[in-house]
Amino acid sequence: MGAFKFRGAYNRIVQLDEKQRRGGVVAFSSGNHAQGVALASKLLDVPAVIVMPSDAPKAKVAATQEYGAEVIFYERHRSHRAEIAQRICDERGATLVPPFDDPHIIAGQGTAALELLEDVPKLDLIATPCGGGGLLSGTAVVARATNPSIELYGVEPQAGNDFQQSLERGEPVHIDVPHTIADGLQTQAPGKLTFEIVRALARGIVTVTDEELRDAMRFCFERMKIVIEPSGAAALAAVMTGKIDVQGKSAGIVISGGNVDIDRFAQLLSS
Repeated sequence: MGAFKFRGAYNRIVQLDEKQRRGGVVAFSSGNHAQGVALASKLLDVPAVIVMPSDAPKAKVAATQEYGAEVIFYERHRSHRAEIAQRICDERGATLVPPFDDPHIIAGQGTAALELLEDVPKLDLIATPCGGGGLLSGTAVVARATNPSIELYGVEPQAGNDFQQSLERGEPVHIDVPHTIADGLQTQAPGKLTFEIVRALARGIVTVTDEELRDAMRFCFERMKIVIEPSGAAALAAVMTGKIDVQGKSAGIVISGGNVDIDRFAQLLSS
């Protein structure tokens, strides 16, 4: 379904017992976690409800619905998605599948780094996009178990650096909904689990501008023939701009995902 989010969603849902599966699952997401939960639920024959913002990318909404999930919309700047999702869980006896702050979600996301390190065992550094920190946390756990000296970096949009601020302050920081083209990285605060894992294992968090995200997307399209969405370009953008120094190092860069409709993609690259 075009992003690493499927890994965590599937790993969380496959843990449910038969009673929980009959009750279904509920998730909240602007797009990639939504699709991951929807597809995993379809494969495991579990009913799924996804709470999505009304301004979520149309392609992500369409894919989520096509995978069979029920979509309930909310206003991003006026409502709290987690509260809506929990209310639905209470009403329907369903199980919440959070986007990042869950051990099974984190473990599932970490399989991306596990496969990377199986292919290229001697990496000095891995950089990943960072929203709530599920991918970075899973990557850090896997990578540090393989190589205790490996450097781990997360990359956020400059306008939404809640994780960076949290690490600087030493505790989770909550910010307003960030205005950035990276719709998959519009988190407002790190998770409790992901914050502690990243603080303990990662080298740090850096930020990139929307223009730097566009440049990375353009580079991937023109030179590598890969279509990526703004959120998926974050780690590559940080390396391309030198914000993460990879000179003389063997570096792994996680690029995920590629869920962007053609009109939006063309608009972003031409602006």
